[in-house]
Amino acid sequence: MKIAVSGKGGVGKTTFAALLARALAKRGLNVLAVDADPDANLGQALGFADYDKLVPVSEMKDLIAERTESDGQNMGTFFKLNPTVNDLPEKLSVEKDGVRLMVMGTVKKGGGGCICPASTMLKALMTHMVLLSKDALILDMEAGLEHLGRGTSRGVDFLVVVVEPGRRSVDTANHIKQLAADLGMTRVLIVGNKIRGDKDREYLQKALDGFEFLGFMDYDDEVIACDMEAICPADAATAARDAVSAMADKLMAMHQPRA
Repeated sequence: MKIAVSGKGGVGKTTFAALLARALAKRGLNVLAVDADPDANLGQALGFADYDKLVPVSEMKDLIAERTESDGQNMGTFFKLNPTVNDLPEKLSVEKDGVRLMVMGTVKKGGGGCICPASTMLKALMTHMVLLSKDALILDMEAGLEHLGRGTSRGVDFLVVVVEPGRRSVDTANHIKQLAADLGMTRVLIVGNKIRGDKDREYLQKALDGFEFLGFMDYDDEVIACDMEAICPADAATAARDAVSAMADKLMAMHQPRA
């Protein structure tokens, strides 16, 4: 099962991704959680010690140079467009509480885009994880879905967009849905977060009419406390953990294994 998680910054996207990863691991799945957001903090949400010292793949210049047969950086040189990456998810991930974590990072690029060893490496790695890996994959994405290409995106089973009650969050969800449609992704689910009562829930259901809702998470002081202390909310925020646990069951019931 391959799940991409997206949403406007600050809505709780990474918190949800961490809770979902732990919930799936608890159900016996081999879970690989991939931080594909430039503002990487999934390691913190999963409770990893020294999460800020994890080196993103995009910054591993020696590895990129070795696998792409290049100097690892320059666009004006020849390099391998199909680097070997099938061993990297295992080698470059760290494990805690049944969840393996890998940090992708991003490639700074100009307005014309970037075809360089680093971006080629990230693209090949993402393609392998989505299309060929047997792990349950949780992708913590930025709102722009930058790491997903048209071919890769078709291997994603669900795109989960986390929203909070508010116009900007709703507008971002609609934008993400359009980007997903452009990439051929059709299974877009909404998770409403920071819900303070029926009014917030009704607002989101009305504003996002036509979307399929996976579930809701209440506004939760325990989640905030976990964030302050760099503790995985699955260990201390019981209401959030239970809500996402129910959503994990729903996703597993909805999932159709590929032949």
